[in-house]
Amino acid sequence: MTSTQREQAATEPTTTAGLKEWIGLAVLALPTLLISMDLSVLYLAIPQISEALQPSSSQLLWILDIYGFLVAGFLITMGTVGDRIGRRKLLMIGALAFGVASIVAAYSTSANMLIGTRALLGIAGATLMPSTLALIRNMFHDDRQRTTAISVWMTSFMIGMVIGPLVGGAMLENFWWGSVFLVAVPAMVLLLATGPILLPEYKDPNPGKLDVLSALLSLLSVMAVIYGIKELAKDGWAVDALAVLAAGLVLGAVFVLRQRRLTDPLIDLALFGNVRFSGSLVALMVAMLAMGGLFLLLSQYLQLVLGLSAFEAGLWTVPQAAAMVVAAGVVSALAPRVRPAYLMAGGLVLAMAGYALFTQLSGADDLALIVTGMVVFSLGLSPMFVLGLDLIVGAVDPARAGAASAISETGQELSAALGVAVIGSIGTAVYRGQMAGNLPTGLPTEVTHAAEDTLAGALQVAAGLPAALGAELTTVARQAYTHALQVNSLVGIGLTAIAATLVLALLRHLPAPNEAKSTPDTEPA
Repeated sequence: MTSTQREQAATEPTTTAGLKEWIGLAVLALPTLLISMDLSVLYLAIPQISEALQPSSSQLLWILDIYGFLVAGFLITMGTVGDRIGRRKLLMIGALAFGVASIVAAYSTSANMLIGTRALLGIAGATLMPSTLALIRNMFHDDRQRTTAISVWMTSFMIGMVIGPLVGGAMLENFWWGSVFLVAVPAMVLLLATGPILLPEYKDPNPGKLDVLSALLSLLSVMAVIYGIKELAKDGWAVDALAVLAAGLVLGAVFVLRQRRLTDPLIDLALFGNVRFSGSLVALMVAMLAMGGLFLLLSQYLQLVLGLSAFEAGLWTVPQAAAMVVAAGVVSALAPRVRPAYLMAGGLVLAMAGYALFTQLSGADDLALIVTGMVVFSLGLSPMFVLGLDLIVGAVDPARAGAASAISETGQELSAALGVAVIGSIGTAVYRGQMAGNLPTGLPTEVTHAAEDTLAGALQVAAGLPAALGAELTTVARQAYTHALQVNSLVGIGLTAIAATLVLALLRHLPAPNEAKSTPDTEPA
């Protein structure tokens, strides 16, 4: 062990968690699932919202994006605020705000009102996410129990993202568009009722002064970077998107320089000198970069190539969610005996096998193959996400767990956005290249650009053409998209291989919990 870890071990309780802590974990897992579900649950409701509120195209984009922007932008600030005022207190404030904003959003009467309430939901979500993970750090001091608890937390978050469209589709089939927001309200009521009883309060005993300028810089920097990346992914190399991205990077540099000079920084940059923290964070971000980019393409493949409805596509993600639950149990069982680097790297190799299955897609009758690939890569990525987070929060003392959790979650948000931009851009370039040389003869010139631009555009054009020509264009476009997904799967394999290499190079010296207990002084400094 390092001297810092010896001091940390000496000051932390060594007792194992009891029934109260495990029930408290269940209370934390439910809002975690719903917060992540809120990122995707709205997509199916867009047609009904457009009909009811008549938003402009710009307003519609803000309705979709403002939640994710503000969650990412406020994570670092809220993680640090929780360390200062108390994580349970911040969690209760966030739960109340999230519940109220959900109700108001459900009954919004204008596009601007819905944008405003979605913004409030994003800020409230940013208070909840680092607080839940940091409280797990305080509730579970035993390494093995903490790994299990984090696997439950991470599984809840990932399942929420996967089943969001499925739940949204079920609600919209039976209720009005606002019902998708009301799903979260019972969970927030439960959290408010049971949180003060089941969850401990914890805050940094010597928090220092909160630097408001640092909080503003972090918010503007993260939001500008993610906005710029999303715009580049959507519209290509536009000057305004590049300018916003550059401004975000400059603000980020100013933020880092300011942290170096402050006595009480918003982020302690010394955290990044701990290889357990920084190595896990970088590897986690690279793995998320690959997954974030392919996840969107796969969902579009199910709908636009295989012809499934959004709800049917959601149903076929259920096996993936089940795989995550199984993987969480396997990781928890193996983690005490297997070094984390070996378990994570082995999982990443399995994820690469899942990505490799996507290179065999043909563009027709691929449902079994694509579902199998999604299950395999989900099983493989679970050790990286569970143990990566465990190493990150376990690398810091409890007083800084909120800030560490927020840094990790912000990094994942940035990686997911970058993955959509980078892998999406590669896929778009491959698709356009394939279409340029294979467009059917006789296609009207005025619709050629739309057909070459996106698969959705090609299918829309094909619907208005004579049957034979439309069918030919549909076949060519779906084949081009399939080829683009095959290329992107190879990119995903490469990125995942990089993540596995980083894990082995930087973290292989870390012992398994059972190994550490038997040889406590063998870990290099």
